[in-house]
Amino acid sequence: MSRILTIAGTEFRIARRNRWVTVSALMMMIFALVLTAAGSAPSGALAADRLSVVVASLTSLAVYVVPLIALLLSFDAIAGEVERGTLPLLLTYPVSRAEALAGKLLAHLGVLALALLAGYGLAAVVAILGDRAALAGLPALWRLGWSSILLGITFLGAGYALSSLAGRPSGAAGLAIALWVVLVVLYDLGLLAVVVADDGGALTTQALPVALLANPADAFRLFNLSASQATAAASGLGAAAKTVSGVAALGSILIWPVLAFGLALASFRRLQP
Repeated sequence: MSRILTIAGTEFRIARRNRWVTVSALMMMIFALVLTAAGSAPSGALAADRLSVVVASLTSLAVYVVPLIALLLSFDAIAGEVERGTLPLLLTYPVSRAEALAGKLLAHLGVLALALLAGYGLAAVVAILGDRAALAGLPALWRLGWSSILLGITFLGAGYALSSLAGRPSGAAGLAIALWVVLVVLYDLGLLAVVVADDGGALTTQALPVALLANPADAFRLFNLSASQATAAASGLGAAAKTVSGVAALGSILIWPVLAFGLALASFRRLQP
């Protein structure tokens, strides 16, 4: 454990020196403020407290921003070491590849957690100051927070795997952006096209829930919306949230981090420095 913490401390200092902590926190705070201001308007019509409405909006934000931050933090974690020639030096130390990867994960997860704390915390403070009844939305915000951490671990693991496979930061960056575009943007568009073409058939009723759970971003969104009082504020996923149980979505977001880290470790072990 001490070796993991040592590597984590080094990686966190590198991230702080490269301004990743500041940039990530500012990004989350700015978006959270905008969504808090915009999300307060419909709360009365939805018969939900202000913070619950904000959480529904933050869920949609997190689906895009959390994977992006995680991939930007992790895409050169291995490939960068290879290019700088520091990976052979790292592997000469009495530390296993699993410990080295776990240390990097712990550091990058710390950066992501600080960004989420800054963004979500600011949104909660603004919402509660505007309406004391918003305190009722704190459990939903807590749920969003820890599930965002799990989503972040999933995409950090995916980034490490791509970094190991690419071997160069430029190639890893291209693969990371491609993964983000496919899973976060194009995946839902493809499902929407299938639903429209199927017109309420078997694909919509049977295959769609499975396809949603197979994507960690969609599973994360459905898990948070399934218990939200403001599902209608979340642009088009209200119906989908009702077709997939919260337990199934929770199972998906718990399994994906383990699978992603396992894939990253397998890719890292195959890499020859």
